[in-house]
Amino acid sequence: MKTSKSRRTILVADDDAVSGRILEKSLTDWGFRVLLVRNGNDAWKALQKPDVRLALLDWVMPGVDGIKLCRRTREKSKSHYTYIILLTARDDPRDVVDGLEAGADDYMTKPVNYLELRARLQAGLRITNLEDKLLRIQRRLSHLATKDSLTGLWNRRVTIKFLEDELAHAAREGSSVGVIMADLDHFKRINDTGGHQLGDRTLKSLAQCIDRHVRPYDKAGRYGGDEVLIVLPDCGLHRVARIAERLRSRFARRKIKVNGTVLPRTLSIGGSASDCFVNPTADKLIRASDRALYQAKDAGRNLVALSHALKKTGKVKKR
Repeated sequence: MKTSKSRRTILVADDDAVSGRILEKSLTDWGFRVLLVRNGNDAWKALQKPDVRLALLDWVMPGVDGIKLCRRTREKSKSHYTYIILLTARDDPRDVVDGLEAGADDYMTKPVNYLELRARLQAGLRITNLEDKLLRIQRRLSHLATKDSLTGLWNRRVTIKFLEDELAHAAREGSSVGVIMADLDHFKRINDTGGHQLGDRTLKSLAQCIDRHVRPYDKAGRYGGDEVLIVLPDCGLHRVARIAERLRSRFARRKIKVNGTVLPRTLSIGGSASDCFVNPTADKLIRASDRALYQAKDAGRNLVALSHALKKTGKVKKR
């Protein structure tokens, strides 16, 4: 039996040592990784493990019985589904109904017919493998809905939502939120000289630089074209200045070479912080950062502009 590309873990809960070992041997031969327990309490602990996706539960055993384990498992929210087969000597149709209504996926009477068990486990594998496939598709769709496909940064909608959430949190905690708007200098020239592939590589390198030089809990998103919006929780204007300057200076260290021509690779950056506003909103901070960005552009590029100050290579100039 093929359990999947990697072996599935199956929980066997049986208080009979002999039947438990026989089950374990057969399941191991079929390619499963077996977790064998003797009572319901240990079974409940094992069912919390994320890799336990299949379970064979004896109906009657010390601690928690199989019926209660089924109910608990279905009541508890889990990231992955566990396919449960109840094992019992009972063969009354009412017992079958009770087991299935409690949350069991299948039901087998003892003594176990191993050919039948193998076939029923194949059904369980199909279900858990299908769930895995659906979860992969869901994660992919979530990625497409929230990330920029070229840079891997968050998209504009999600980044603005991050900013709104951080402003609400800052209002409750009495802290400040910083915003950075960064823009590639002479991006049209880069595209015209090296083509759009070079432009794409430059945008990707900007995303990588941001990832290395901002804090782990900061959020960066592609705002549009070659503009990047960075949300900085718990960050006043002075700290915005330090982070922006570090980002500007690190990005400018490398040049772009195209057919023997060396092009500068620089950023203009505008920054703001919520502690500069009486009633800060996401729109106010983005507009303020965008205005500061264009101040940096007008003043010669490769600059950080904050409110009414310009910062270049460590020096602050008043406008």
